[in-house]
Amino acid sequence: MIATDMSEPSISASDEIDDTPETPSKSQRKRDMAELEDMGEALVGLSEDRIKRMDLPEDLRAAVLEAKRIKSFGAQRRQLKYIGKVMRHLDPAPIRAQLDALEGTSRAQTAWTHKIEHWRHRLLSDDAALNALVAEYPDANHPQLRTLIENSQREKALGKPPRSYREIFQVLRKLIPQPGVGAGRQADDDTDIDEDDDNP
Repeated sequence: MIATDMSEPSISASDEIDDTPETPSKSQRKRDMAELEDMGEALVGLSEDRIKRMDLPEDLRAAVLEAKRIKSFGAQRRQLKYIGKVMRHLDPAPIRAQLDALEGTSRAQTAWTHKIEHWRHRLLSDDAALNALVAEYPDANHPQLRTLIENSQREKALGKPPRSYREIFQVLRKLIPQPGVGAGRQADDDTDIDEDDDNP
């Protein structure tokens, strides 16, 4: 009778699976740190009100607000490096998502402002533009806009301050839907929007 060897085959140390995570290279660590500093710089570029409303850890928020108060270039660069170090201990993904959302909102806001400026220019340079505006936005107040257009043209001819020119912008701002904002809320929105105050 032949004996059968039921023992398990031996596994050498070289055959074992190594579960130890790979350590990032020095160059990769530098790239990651630079990306965190860039993200920190984007945060510093926001308004204080926006920073306070963002979902950020308090130590990071404090560091970002402190960087905004620093006037010296060298001191601010050091603060940005400190912000990057703070972010090394955080998950940057939620912060990046908030920044990306803000960037998209900013682009939409800019496009909306340009649309308002485009309509104002048409109203002042094309007699048929007012009817076209009312056709596209039935809530437009035709008599009010007609008066503002005439007043704006008169102010320009007489070299007076462009009061009606600015008012046309505000009327259109309430009339033309703002991206991501309901009509009722838009009318009461006090957010500052840059516009050209000079009547061309």
